[in-house]
Amino acid sequence: MRSAPPALVALLNAVRADPDAQLFMADCYTFTLRTGLILTYTNADVPITLNGYGYTANSILIDGLKFKCSTGVEVDQQQITISALSAHTVGSVPFLQALRNGVFDGAEIQRERAFLNSWAPADCSNPIGSVILFKGRIGTIDSIGRTAARLTVQSDLILLDSHMPRNVYSPSCQHVLYDSGCGLVRNAFSSNGTVAAGSSNNFIVWSGFSGPPNNYVQGSISFTSGANNGVTASIKYATTYSGSGALVLAYPLQNAPAIGDSFAAYWGCDHTQGTCQSRFNNLANFRGFPYVPEPTFTLF
Repeated sequence: MRSAPPALVALLNAVRADPDAQLFMADCYTFTLRTGLILTYTNADVPITLNGYGYTANSILIDGLKFKCSTGVEVDQQQITISALSAHTVGSVPFLQALRNGVFDGAEIQRERAFLNSWAPADCSNPIGSVILFKGRIGTIDSIGRTAARLTVQSDLILLDSHMPRNVYSPSCQHVLYDSGCGLVRNAFSSNGTVAAGSSNNFIVWSGFSGPPNNYVQGSISFTSGANNGVTASIKYATTYSGSGALVLAYPLQNAPAIGDSFAAYWGCDHTQGTCQSRFNNLANFRGFPYVPEPTFTLF
C-alpha cells in the first residue's frame, strides 16, 4: 500500500463519495543521470511544480512505467516508449541522440502522479499531494528511431542481483579506477584538448597532446562542446598522427567530432600491480592478489 498526505486522502475520499466531482492529475517523470543532472517532464499541458522541481510540459512523451504490486522480491521489468523531437535537447544534444550516445546509461527514472485542485497556475505550483507509481533504472535501449525509442526499465530491486560473494581473490585489482577504494582523484589524471584535422568517429587527433600515450590505454574521453557534448567514450589506445597525438576509441561515436571541439581525456588502468605502481604510484591501495596460483597446472 502506498502512503499519501492526509489532504490527498481526503480528496480521494471526497471524489469517491461524489461521482460528479472532478479530479485533476498529472504524471511527472524524473530522470537522474549518473553525472547528477536531473531532467523533469510532465504529460500535462501546463508546467507542474512538485517537490521543488519544475516539470516541463509539451516536451518529451513517455508511455509506460505502470504501477505493479506483487509479493516477493521479483524485479519489475517493463518496456517503455519515449517520443521526442529534435528540438527537445539535453544540453545542446537532441534527447534521442543523447540516449543513443549513452548519456542515460545507468540513469534512474521515476514516475510520480500529482493531484491538483485545478489547472490554474497557482494550483499547478502547489499540488495537493503525489504518489510514486514507479522508481527504477534504465536497463537496455531496445531500439531508437527518428522520433521514438523503446527502452527496458527495471525496478530498484535489480540491485539485489549483485554477484556474490562481494569480495573475491583475483590477481587483478578489484577497485574501479578513481572510486573511493582506489583513492585517486580523476581530474588529477586528465588533460584537456581540442579536436584537430584528420579526426573521425573513432579516431581523435589531439591538438596539443600531452602525456605518455600508454597512460590513456583503457581510459576515457568526455566531450565538453560540439555535437558530442556530454558524451563519454572508452579509449582503446593512443598513437601518433602527423606529428600530433591521437586517441583510438573502442567504439565509434554517433557523430563525427568537428575541428575545435573540446574534450577531457582521462588516464586508464589495466588493474595490474605494475601499472598501479609505475603509472599512479598507488600501490598502497592496490586490491589485487598477483601471487595467487594459476587455477590449473600440469604435472610432469
